[in-house]
Amino acid sequence: MTAIKHALQRDIFTPNDERLLSIVNVCKAGKKKKNCFLCATVTTERPVQVNVVKVKKSDKGDFYKRQTAWILRDLAVVDAKDANKENPEFDLHFEKVYKWLASSIAEKNSFITCIWKLNQRYLRKKIEFVNVSSQLLEELPKVTEESVPSGENQSVAGGDEESLDEYQELNAREEQDIEIMMDGCEYAISNAEAFAEKLSSELQVLDGANIQSIMASEKQVNTLMQLLDEALKEVDQIEYKLSSYEEMLQSVKEQMDHISQSNDLIQLSNTNNVKLLEEIEFLVNYLDLSKGHIKALTDGDLSSSKGIEACTNAAEALLQCMNVALRPGHEELHAVRQQQQQFRDLREQFARRLTNHLNNVFVQQFTQTLTLYYRRASYHSVSGHDQSSSLAQHSVELTLPKHLPFHRDLLRYAKLMEWLKNTDREKYEGLNKNYVDYISRLYEREIKEFFEVAKIKMTGTSKEGKKFGKSNLPLGRNGLKK
Repeated sequence: MTAIKHALQRDIFTPNDERLLSIVNVCKAGKKKKNCFLCATVTTERPVQVNVVKVKKSDKGDFYKRQTAWILRDLAVVDAKDANKENPEFDLHFEKVYKWLASSIAEKNSFITCIWKLNQRYLRKKIEFVNVSSQLLEELPKVTEESVPSGENQSVAGGDEESLDEYQELNAREEQDIEIMMDGCEYAISNAEAFAEKLSSELQVLDGANIQSIMASEKQVNTLMQLLDEALKEVDQIEYKLSSYEEMLQSVKEQMDHISQSNDLIQLSNTNNVKLLEEIEFLVNYLDLSKGHIKALTDGDLSSSKGIEACTNAAEALLQCMNVALRPGHEELHAVRQQQQQFRDLREQFARRLTNHLNNVFVQQFTQTLTLYYRRASYHSVSGHDQSSSLAQHSVELTLPKHLPFHRDLLRYAKLMEWLKNTDREKYEGLNKNYVDYISRLYEREIKEFFEVAKIKMTGTSKEGKKFGKSNLPLGRNGLKK
């Protein structure tokens, strides 16, 4: 088996940069006996990869060829069939179950032990071993995380890897030394036992010399051990300092992260404050009505020209505030709703005050005209004149009275009437109806008086007409003054 192992290493695995660790001669269980070899190998390059390779002897020649290879990390279960009795059968569970029959129990046990060690070193006990004797699954020394990285494809320390090797390929110098030694012994080939005894005796001599040399250099060894202890202490101190530095760096990193988050929050807060300030300035600029305007709307004098102008300006400012196009979300603000309610109250209050004042103006103008009319009639009645003489005296010309003073007085309220029309259509129409009613009654009385005077002048039957019938004022055909 050693010769086969050497041949497989030389012909198959060395060209692929692999090292053969264990080999077992097997055939498939339950089928016609076709022997092949299962080999456990590791790559020589880092990171290390562990494989299980099936090698088969070629039918056309005396050489071996690589047939199938599985990655060890794909192996899930190793089933030895029986942990108490010797059984050459065993199963390997890859993507499917492969059943094998080993040619010898020793090879099977050696192969399973090798797989166990590889699992311990490279896979961190990933593979499950079933029905395997506890004697085969011996614990290996624990290896720290610094010396053995996790994962199958990571390398281990040289001493741990060499402990797995059952075979070491000879280098060129070693082969040359063996050939020289065999040439020096003529019976090396013919009498292998004598050659082995000679080698053993020479090895014992060398071992004795090495032991004596070691004992002679005990002082140097003690010194070396002390130096090693001091070096280990220095390494521990360096590791401690590195750990403290790492903690400091971690703390600095956390503080920098916290500062970065704080800066982001400050930036966000500043942006929000700027936007909030813009919204507040918008609301203050467009939804703010001055105290002077509020006073004019509530207590402004609607009789004087100055008071009417102040009320007009205040009403226009109020209309602008109420017609401002609010941005989305403004109407949800309590202050905005409160301000809009105040504007509506001011509009209602001023519209009611304006309507009442103008109604009073209409009544005053109508009452003033009627008072003058009745005063003239009363005067002529006391003096002994009748109504016809009074009308004839004060109606020399047939013309209707003009109301320019009244019109000029009402023209001052034109802009306020336009404001009332735009803001409160109902009050505007009611006020308009009242004005038409009063002016209609006034015009009706004046037109009636006009026609009475015209009738008197046309007929010439009044007493005044008889008394002054011989007057030097010429009359026309209809009795009217030319």
